[in-house]
Amino acid sequence: MKFKNNFVFILLFSLIIACTETAKEDKKIATILQELNSEFAPDKRVALFNVSVEKNGGSFILKGESDMADAIASFKEKLKAQNITFTDSIQLLPATDLEELTNAVINISVANLRSNPKHSAELGTQATLGTPVKVLKKEGGWYYIQTPDKYLSWVDDGGITLMNFERFNEWKAGDKIIYTKTYGHAYDAVDEKDIVSDLVAGDVLEFLKLTDDHFVAAFPDGRIALVRNTEAESYSGWIQAMNPSPENLVATSKGLMGVPYLWGGTSTKGMDCSGFTKTIYFLNGMIIPRDASQQVHTGQQIDEQGNFENLEEGDLLFFGKKATETSKEKVVHVGMWIGNNEFIHASNMVRISSINPVAENYDEYNLKRYLRTKRILKEEDKDLINLKQVPVF
Repeated sequence: MKFKNNFVFILLFSLIIACTETAKEDKKIATILQELNSEFAPDKRVALFNVSVEKNGGSFILKGESDMADAIASFKEKLKAQNITFTDSIQLLPATDLEELTNAVINISVANLRSNPKHSAELGTQATLGTPVKVLKKEGGWYYIQTPDKYLSWVDDGGITLMNFERFNEWKAGDKIIYTKTYGHAYDAVDEKDIVSDLVAGDVLEFLKLTDDHFVAAFPDGRIALVRNTEAESYSGWIQAMNPSPENLVATSKGLMGVPYLWGGTSTKGMDCSGFTKTIYFLNGMIIPRDASQQVHTGQQIDEQGNFENLEEGDLLFFGKKATETSKEKVVHVGMWIGNNEFIHASNMVRISSINPVAENYDEYNLKRYLRTKRILKEEDKDLINLKQVPVF
């Protein structure tokens, strides 16, 4: 009887030790994952490190996906250093079933990019015709892509033309035109009776030739169309002549007056507040981050006290909730300073508001939640892309 009791005691003790060791390993793995997410993917909107761990008996199975080989390698090295046994089942993207079609170009005037692979999902952002994107995986008729501003989202197969590496480089190297009017069309013939597609400001097509009145251009899928040469420019000429200035930013912004508000919109068909500021800067040769909560971390801080006398035209004003002892700051709105005590922003529609209490367009609501002003024009920042220096198109 005594022997039996000792055996039970030893068995229970062994189980307790085993459970304790497993708990320690669980904690180590959780800590490692937290550190890796902070290092490689602090913002899930622009970085993909979706990795988890599952228990399998005495070892662990690494699951999930990422397009960052260095993050996956670092994870495995850290686990080995802790003597944690595991099986690697992480999928490194781009997915193998894409074969060589890991690049694409937006093929319609404006592609709606969703948070999930279905049309009923939230509109996360948009991409205009000619935008080059990375393709990471496919689900049904949807593709998970990354735009030049690194935003991750889903697009249906009608919105892109898939390309292998060779074709993609050919497309990038070819001459282009950029549509500069707020809204218009590409036509089937000189008489302009039949429309090939609508067009919006910022759309980029492949240049074929120039006639008296039209550019002859090609869509990524090979459609040929005519675009009025009074509504477009040679992309190379446009970008080389580009000299972003406060005055040009203001002129561009006022040319978008009245465009309707659209959550997730970044085009002249509809735009949200940060989509509006993003579009202003894109039409002046710069790609800036997608969301207001990302834009606020770029450039040079000019003010956070409401001293608007130091602001210059083109500065971005951010609004939201200030940080407290129990909560973090929350940036929820952005507009652009245009001088004369006014800023322009997308709220219901693109409109101008004033900080002057006696003005008809005085915006007391936003002034009460003002956070700070940042200057991004001609600032050096890893999240600001100057199209003169970086050949995106």
